[in-house]
Amino acid sequence: MDGVPEPHTGWTFFTNHARVLAAIADNHSARIRDIAAHCRLTERAVQKIIADLEQDGYLSHTREGRTNTYRIDPGKVLRHPAEAGLTVASLMSLLVKDEADRATTSVTGRGPRTAT
Repeated sequence: MDGVPEPHTGWTFFTNHARVLAAIADNHSARIRDIAAHCRLTERAVQKIIADLEQDGYLSHTREGRTNTYRIDPGKVLRHPAEAGLTVASLMSLLVKDEADRATTSVTGRGPRTAT
C-alpha cells in the first residue's frame, strides 16, 4: 500500500461517497480492494457506497472479463439543497488531481506552482 495516506481520526471535509467517487474518477477500472485501501475504508463499505451511487444514477459499471469499468455521470446534480446546481463534474474538478500535479506533489512535497 505504498503512497496511501495514514488513517485519520476526527472530522473531515468530504464524505466517504465523495472519496470513493474521486478514486473512481482517478481510475475507472480500479478494484474495490484498491479503492478501499486508498480511501481507508473496508471493502464492504466501498461496495455499499458504489451501490448507493449506482442506484441514484451517479455511477454505472460494465463488466469486462474479471474487471469492472466504471462510468461517472458528470452532469448529475449533487443531492443536498445547499449544493443546488452543482454537478458531479464540478465536485470532481475540486477533488481529482491530474497526474502532473500528483508527480509534482510526490517529488517536491508541494502542490503545483501557480503563476503570479
